[in-house]
Amino acid sequence: MIRDKSSGTPKTASKKKAAGPARPDKRVIVVTRPSFRRERALIKRGVWPVAGCDEAGRGPLAGPVVAAAVVLDPNRIPKGLDDSKRLTVERREELFEEICATSAFSVAVASRARIDRDNILRASLWALARAVHALPEMPKHVFVDGRDKLATPCDCDAVIGGDGIVASIAAASIVAKVTRDRLMCALALDCPGYGFEQHKGYAVPEHLEALDRLGPSSHHRSFFAPVVAARLKHFPVAAEPDLFTVDAESEAAASEAA
Repeated sequence: MIRDKSSGTPKTASKKKAAGPARPDKRVIVVTRPSFRRERALIKRGVWPVAGCDEAGRGPLAGPVVAAAVVLDPNRIPKGLDDSKRLTVERREELFEEICATSAFSVAVASRARIDRDNILRASLWALARAVHALPEMPKHVFVDGRDKLATPCDCDAVIGGDGIVASIAAASIVAKVTRDRLMCALALDCPGYGFEQHKGYAVPEHLEALDRLGPSSHHRSFFAPVVAARLKHFPVAAEPDLFTVDAESEAAASEAA
């Protein structure tokens, strides 16, 4: 121990090295691509065909929900399969053509009218189940994106985030997305001014502005909040009278009779 003569306080012979600035935590987030592992595990057990299914269009304010079911050929799986939302438009189109050329697939559409009648969840599940039934051969097992199983005669596993995990679901997400995008471009020709060809019916600012300016079209989903607000603005409807409502003419007639 060495004593400082000026202060009388002891100090150690060696000083600890001053701590430098904290280093940033370098963590790498690895995004893996969907694999065919779950399908192969079933194939090894003798379960075949195995399908993946997914839908596109639950969130938009307009247009149908499109569901797809895909049975990939284990020997010809397209390279680069991924969640359709993580792919560029050009890459989705390329993979769509390759999936359709090498796989068994089907597509089902839940119309705007069905969405209005059943609600968006039930309409989506109906379309997914219908797509499975429309496959050339009923699969023995189905993987579906989300948390809800389907009403199908075969076994079904619901996989949350499945379009980024299971190759067959990723393929179905691409088929559903490309098919719906093409349908929305066709609807844009029928209802110009809303920009369906650009935003595909989603509630982006440009769509909300057009909806407020033009009012709802026949392709807008009646019970989605922005559509309800636009309808009330452009097509206000007086409240229906009930049994206890007395109109002015009836009240005047009653007064004269009295």
